[in-house]
Amino acid sequence: MGKKAVIVVDMLNDFVTGALACDRSKAIVPALANLVKAARANNVPVIYANDSHIKGVDAELKLWGDHAIRGTHGAEIIPELTAQASDFIINKRRYSGFFQTDLHLLLEELGVDTVIITGLHAHMCVRHTSADAYCWGYSVVIPKDATDSFTEEDYNAGIKYLKEVYGAKITTTEEIIADRFN
Repeated sequence: MGKKAVIVVDMLNDFVTGALACDRSKAIVPALANLVKAARANNVPVIYANDSHIKGVDAELKLWGDHAIRGTHGAEIIPELTAQASDFIINKRRYSGFFQTDLHLLLEELGVDTVIITGLHAHMCVRHTSADAYCWGYSVVIPKDATDSFTEEDYNAGIKYLKEVYGAKITTTEEIIADRFN
């Protein structure tokens, strides 16, 4: 594995405390915050792939109701993980951080070949982002302590699928940090 980037998926107010709050998400914040801090210290790009929906237009809203509406508090990154000037933000309107965004172009220009995908939800947005990463030829790493889902069952199914179908390396933030992102 060569150059890595950390992708933080949907760690937004609406997913942690708002419209689609996932109570389990609070447990991953400390590990994720440590990972992001260490990534910055090691010059590893940090990329936020955030839902940024258009009210009354986006298909996901028909399934999930209004959430992460562009320009609202709910669509902002949680305070514990606030983006810094050196970070990148990708706004997405579907589950995958790659679909109809410039994430692939950004990763190519940064010389990244391995993505460390974190955030919410292992069985949905993390899964779809991982699928597209795999299809674009990236190696996928999933720190199991920095991603979660609404339920333990959904989380376990998501992690199992990522490992079996995309060959994702399942690890921990502590292992990634100790290895200095190598």
